[in-house]
Amino acid sequence: MPAPKMRLTFGAMTVERNAEKTAARTGEDLGLDAASLAEIHELVRRAQDAQFEPGPFLDLHTPDAVVVNIAGRRVLGRDALGEAMRAALTSPLRDVVTTAEVHDVRLVAPGVALVSCTKRVEDARPEPAAGLPTVGVLTYVVVRSQGRWRIASAQTTPVVQPG
Repeated sequence: MPAPKMRLTFGAMTVERNAEKTAARTGEDLGLDAASLAEIHELVRRAQDAQFEPGPFLDLHTPDAVVVNIAGRRVLGRDALGEAMRAALTSPLRDVVTTAEVHDVRLVAPGVALVSCTKRVEDARPEPAAGLPTVGVLTYVVVRSQGRWRIASAQTTPVVQPG
């Protein structure tokens, strides 16, 4: 008899997985159940939606968050992230929009998950930067603290497009 399927819906995205493999991989006994998966997907969506709003965006991160953007700039801590974000929003970078597609979520310890995404970059500046990657591999480390998931680390690695 085939293994039962589990269907998870996150906004416009629906994922069907073999329920046995998903349960074994996510380790429900460690706390990553369907509700946690939905919360993590929602966290990624909210980060994308708030990319031009420092207050809501920063609230999605832990105080000691580490972020490495697609250009390789590392920012240590939520306060420094806020400074970098506010500076970017007063520059032509305000016309660079990113989207993230979640491909996988894995629990690595109780209350700690690794989120694998593809990031797409749309550079709508009047004079787009030469060589800015349009696709990256985005990896989040998210932690559950005080009843909610937050971003502790975000690393985007550029994907070199052939041609």
